[in-house]
Amino acid sequence: MQWRVGTVRERRRAWGGAIEYAVAVEPVGDAREGGADSLTVRALGYADIVGSLEVGDRVLLNTSALERGLGTGGYAFVVAAPDARPADPAPGPGHIVKARYTPQQQLVLAIDEQESPAHEAFLGGSAAVGDLDGFPVLVADLHSALAPILCGVRSLAPAARVVYVMTDGGALPLAFSMAVAGLSEAGWLATTITVGQAYGGSHEAVTLHSALLAAKYVLGADLAVVTQGPGNVGTGTPFGFTGLAAGEALNAVHTLGGRGLGALRVSAADPRGRHYGISHHSRTAYGRLVLGRATLVVPGLPGEFGELVDAQADDLARETHNRLTLAGEPVDGLDEALATSPVALSSMGRGLDADREYFLANAAAGRYAARLLLN
Repeated sequence: MQWRVGTVRERRRAWGGAIEYAVAVEPVGDAREGGADSLTVRALGYADIVGSLEVGDRVLLNTSALERGLGTGGYAFVVAAPDARPADPAPGPGHIVKARYTPQQQLVLAIDEQESPAHEAFLGGSAAVGDLDGFPVLVADLHSALAPILCGVRSLAPAARVVYVMTDGGALPLAFSMAVAGLSEAGWLATTITVGQAYGGSHEAVTLHSALLAAKYVLGADLAVVTQGPGNVGTGTPFGFTGLAAGEALNAVHTLGGRGLGALRVSAADPRGRHYGISHHSRTAYGRLVLGRATLVVPGLPGEFGELVDAQADDLARETHNRLTLAGEPVDGLDEALATSPVALSSMGRGLDADREYFLANAAAGRYAARLLLN
């Protein structure tokens, strides 16, 4: 970790419990001795951890990812404001620790734990035996799939009660997601659950399995959508990427007797060959990890690119001995559906115009899920 000390110069914007500041960072080492001026950086602070800061507050920053140019949105992160510490939270239930054994570990009330009002729901009936009874769960690789999926769902079933389940492959704090903040504010999400080491959802769960059971039996969802948080760790190796968990998520759905649906990561704009057409992330996560039955939604894209996607999907189904069922979904009308999104559509730095096929594929998966709800 690279530590820096700075002073808040400006409060810029806030969303979902995250606050962006302009922070003047004090020079270090030789730069300080040489009388160098301070450098102003964008810094993100989570209000429930470090409080709501004011201009003039001194802060301790973690600048590691910022200085390496990694995909954090170009932020330093506020670790603490020693002279402006938030008050202790009011005493309350909850003994589940997230971000465990790190300096910023915190206690949360998990929906499935003993102190939760919903605890009894997990001890009787279908929830106790782990039976989702065909409850539909739509799984995608990247967090950026969430908004277009909801566009597709709402194009047919605008009243559907959708619960978002965020896993811990990307950002751990749900508050980092501008998309979730905007979708929730617009009423497109009924509620959110963070699982594993991820935290900050309207509800917390210890495991993905408990989260899915809670979505159906406690929160009354019509559909659950599962993706990792913002950010995707990748190494350029066949199995070294966090989106691999999409396959494990479908295994969880199968184990619990749900109806697993997989959205394909598709791109006609990604310059990397392994991501052109159906990304190797989808081919590996679904083709190599999924052990039970699941349905992959194949978007009906036009032209030669659409033919490539269809052929790749056929290969994927054949390689799994048709354990994965392909379901075609036309893309007619989905451009109009995507235009209704209350949040900006962006994936890997590309917007709708730059990678239309990616967003259409996810919207198609959402509309297919909506068809199931209406049948």
